Parts: sequence; structure tokens; C-alpha cells
Amino acid sequence: MSSSALILVLSTFSGHLVVDVVFIVGFCDAKARKLSNEGRAAIAEYFRVYKGNENSYKKVSLTGHALHPFLARSYTDVLKGFFETKLLSSQNLLSSEERFEKILEMIPDQSVTSELRGKWQESRRSSSVKEDINVVRWEQLKQLLQSGKYKAQRLHRCVEEIVFSFTYPRLDMEVSKHMNHLLKAPFCVHPKTGRVCVPIDPNHCEEFDPTTVPTLSQLLEELNREGLTIDVEGEWNKTSLGSAIRLFRFSFLQPLVEACKKEIESSYNAKLKQSKDLLSW
Repeated sequence: MSSSALILVLSTFSGHLVVDVVFIVGFCDAKARKLSNEGRAAIAEYFRVYKGNENSYKKVSLTGHALHPFLARSYTDVLKGFFETKLLSSQNLLSSEERFEKILEMIPDQSVTSELRGKWQESRRSSSVKEDINVVRWEQLKQLLQSGKYKAQRLHRCVEEIVFSFTYPRLDMEVSKHMNHLLKAPFCVHPKTGRVCVPIDPNHCEEFDPTTVPTLSQLLEELNREGLTIDVEGEWNKTSLGSAIRLFRFSFLQPLVEACKKEIESSYNAKLKQSKDLLSW
């Protein structure tokens, strides 16, 4: 967030259960709320990397002699390690021919893909049981693409593109750049699934399970089971929505109130100084 200097960020589950779970990231600083559609589009484009679709063989294209510093930090500090230590093996990305062909399609050189395909088809008959075939094949792919043999074609960039394709967030540009799309507020209910759009902690996003998010009917049952009281505050703490409300208040709402107070104080002090300067004349 340091690149765009936006500090107050709220991550929210959209409530929609699909293959790719949708999260809404809201930038809530005062200057972010006042941005024009053009300003929003510029920021969204800055973060955008995934530009293909399901019918595109190559969904990420990283151009230029070097990665943008923001992308380089993302790759080195987060994406590369996550891909190689967690995603590669847990998702079996290179375990079968059907799976590794999808990755080979991202490499634009036929001689490279043919060489790798030959190695991997042969390894099915000779690989050791102790070896993780995903890791072995990934190391072979990296070694070949990053070797001096293909330096002129700049195929080493394909390694980064593959990692970005599987790990970098996909942005919905239309939703990101137009104000009329930004309607999904925390704790509203998704019309199809009935699930509440709860805030999530980005520091523990891997632990988030969308199937455990409470539905509207579930909350009504919980409230009816506990019995209605005057203490509305206590009512919600007794439901499965309690932890989400506490997260919203302490990790987002309180910092937002403090930021608004600072903004008001800063504006007041600036006007006061301006008035004093005028009186001094």
C-alpha cells in the first residue's frame, strides 16, 4: 500500500460462493473516497497484471527489461515463495499431463515446450516415489528457461509470468474504476447465497473458509434461540457474526474514526493559521 499511500483498507468477502471466491478490497482514505473514475482507473491499472481470460493461453504478459519495483517486490517477497512452497505441490500443478500442458501453453517457444514435455513424459516411468514430481518438474522448467541458451528470447520472464498467473490477485477493472459499482458494504447479504458479506483479516486470509460464513436465516435462528432482549449489542455477540463485528470495529472502524479526527483537526489548524496570517497584516 505504500506505493499508492492508501492506508485505510477493508477486505470483505462478497458472499458469493464460486470457484474463485471474490473478495472486495476497499480503500477508505478521504482522498480515495474523493477520487474521480479516471483516478480510480489509474490506480487499478497500476495494480493490474492479469489481463487474459479463460480462453487465453497466456494470461499474464510482463513486458520491459525489468519488472516494475512494485511487481518485483511482490514477486520476491510474497508470490515466489508461496507458489513454490505451498501452491505448487498442494494443487499438483505439474503432476499429470493434463495439468502440465496448461503451464506449457504459457511458454511461447515450441522447442522449449517439446523438450520439457519429453522429459516429463519420460519421468512418469522412471521417477522415484520419494520425489515430489511437481517440484522436480518446476526446477527443470526454471533451469531450462533461465539458462543462457534462451537468453536472447528473454524466456526467463516466463517463469515470473507463470507464478503471477497462479498467485497474483485478479482485478475486476469495471467494478474498481466506477463509483456506481461500489455498492457492496460490509454486513449486507448476498441475494443468491444469503451469506453475509463479512470483513476478513488479510493477515489470516488463508484460514478463511467461505462455507462457514453465516447466512441470514442462520442468524435469525440464533437470535430466536437466544431470545430477544433490550441489549442489542449483546445479541449480536451471541451469534456467529460476533467475531466479524469485533474485527470490523477494532481493525477498521476505530482507525477510520481516528483518521477522520486527524483530518478535521488538520483542516481546522490550517484555517486558523490562515486567519492569523490575515490578521497580522
